[in-house]
This record gives sequence, C-alpha cells and structure tokens, in this order.
Amino acid sequence: MDLMMAFAMGDANRGKPLMVFDWNKAARVIKERGATSASAGLSGDWGNTGGEILTDGKPNTTDYTYLASTWATPELNIDGETIDCFIMEDDVPADWGDTFSDIKWPLSAIEILNAQ
Repeated sequence: MDLMMAFAMGDANRGKPLMVFDWNKAARVIKERGATSASAGLSGDWGNTGGEILTDGKPNTTDYTYLASTWATPELNIDGETIDCFIMEDDVPADWGDTFSDIKWPLSAIEILNAQ
C-alpha cells in the first residue's frame, strides 16, 4: 500500500477504536514456539510499519515499527506464519504508556518471555 492510500484509510477511519499490538500475546506465542526471531507490522502495510521485534532470541527495540491502527490489523510473524495480534486501545494495560504506536517490549511482555 502506498503512503497516500494509508493516509486516506486512516482519515476514513478517524474516530474508530484503535487496535494496538498485543505485546503480551506476542511474548506468549514466541515463548510457546521457542522462536528466536519474529516481526510485527500492520496488515496491508508491512512495508511502512513492520520490523523485527525479536532477533537471536532477544527483544529487538531498535527496528522501526508502527503497531497501532484504526483500520489495519496489527500482526505477528513467526517462521512465515502471520497471526493477528492486537488488543483494543481501551484494554491496553496502564503501564504500557499512552503512545501506543511507540510501545516496544513493555515490562509485562519481557516478564512473560523470561518466565520459567
């Protein structure tokens, strides 16, 4: 999807509930599968929003990602399988902060990854 189309979709969906990448779900899936690499992005717009979130088994906080949208579903990709991975804005834990698109590995998700 080109940038103009993405802006048009965002404008057309203004005021609708925001879907936010679910870091806790991603951590559970990564742990269950024993994944050492994973990526996240928005459906239909991975080229502008996606990036690595797990590299060599460690959380990656340096790759750019934009993981919140009113129209595009946040997704997790592990080993070529793409999984819807989001919660609604109203359900985001308070400790994740207010800038949902900028959240990178909140403490709750790190704790899930590190749990025995």
